[in-house]
Amino acid sequence: QVQLVESGGGLVQPGGSLTLSCAASGRLFDVYAMEWYRQTPGNERERVAMITRSGDPTYADFVKGRFTISRDVAKNTITMFLLMNSLTPEDTAVYYCSSVSYGPTRYWGQGTQVTVSS
Repeated sequence: QVQLVESGGGLVQPGGSLTLSCAASGRLFDVYAMEWYRQTPGNERERVAMITRSGDPTYADFVKGRFTISRDVAKNTITMFLLMNSLTPEDTAVYYCSSVSYGPTRYWGQGTQVTVSS
């Protein structure tokens, strides 16, 4: 199994920035991608960004140019980041970290709330 723990959510003003972190541990050797999703009440979870094992990022159109995904790989952990700039109230959501292993098998973190409001 893979354990995922998000952190870094909070309240930020429109136009502000926030960085989310996701610490991954456990069975990491066959994780081939990690992703950030977000979800608002009554809506399906939507993918925000993905980063592959080789470090290649992809973004949803609604965050391109504003969000940056990155990751640090250590011996027994992977830490994934999401730098969010130029935040708008529409970015308010619970943000989830996810890992995808060969199989495929997907794991989720517990989520972290991001609120963009003045």
